Amino acid sequence: MAEVLRVGETFRLSDIDPSSTPGFDGTKKDAAKIFDDHDAEIAELQERMYANARADEPGTPSILLVLQGMDTSGKGGIIRHVVGGVDPQGVRIASFKAPTDEERAHDFLWRIEKQVPPRGIIGVFDRSHYEDVLIQRVRSFAPPEEIERRYGAITEFEEQLASAGTHVVKVMLHISKEEQGERLAERLDRPDKYWKYNPGDVDERELWPAYQEAYDIALRRTSTTSAPWYCVPANRKWYARLVVKGLLLDTLRSLDLGWPPAKFDVEEERRRLAAS
Repeated sequence: MAEVLRVGETFRLSDIDPSSTPGFDGTKKDAAKIFDDHDAEIAELQERMYANARADEPGTPSILLVLQGMDTSGKGGIIRHVVGGVDPQGVRIASFKAPTDEERAHDFLWRIEKQVPPRGIIGVFDRSHYEDVLIQRVRSFAPPEEIERRYGAITEFEEQLASAGTHVVKVMLHISKEEQGERLAERLDRPDKYWKYNPGDVDERELWPAYQEAYDIALRRTSTTSAPWYCVPANRKWYARLVVKGLLLDTLRSLDLGWPPAKFDVEEERRRLAAS
């Protein structure tokens, strides 16, 4: 599925059906049967990466999973159902809301750089630095020349992350306007979901075409070999979660990490332990 969903130079968001399931011919029930098949492997591979960092092994990598999408696209569900299955010690989740006065006083990447995952950690950005070329573009909070500069700054920033050993996986969860309307309506119909409803979401919804254009440009301009974008149809939550779990598994496997070796004499420690 990864290759089918990877954003290339000819990418057009309008070509992607948000209800489709590229690379998977099964049903929701079929997906449910295989969804947990590799959970133990994911957990072990994540623990190996974390263990190598704790042992201060040189070259230990990290992973940064960037989740973007319109409101209700399923970012929270991805975090719970995909990332939630690994040891929480090895995960750092950052969510970027409207910048504070202090953050506005710095370059837009200043607050992002502080949340980059250290070695051995899976970092998750629930929204990210891409807000600064999405909402800023749509709402004209920044002039066109500044938005243009930011595309270049983002690709340079992500290339630096990759060079330093951070594997960047970027996922755009693509839903339709109709699906978003149904999900927002559900939040209004259920008291247990009132807390998730934000009246501002309707304001942003009214700018839907402008956001689709902004995503289209941002994904095409910033999908690189070292930090590719994957546009994942997300009307079907089960499909999106299956895809992202697969991307995480593929990335962990590509690290090819073993367990860190002991930095002490194992036999001597056995002797000491027996005598204690």
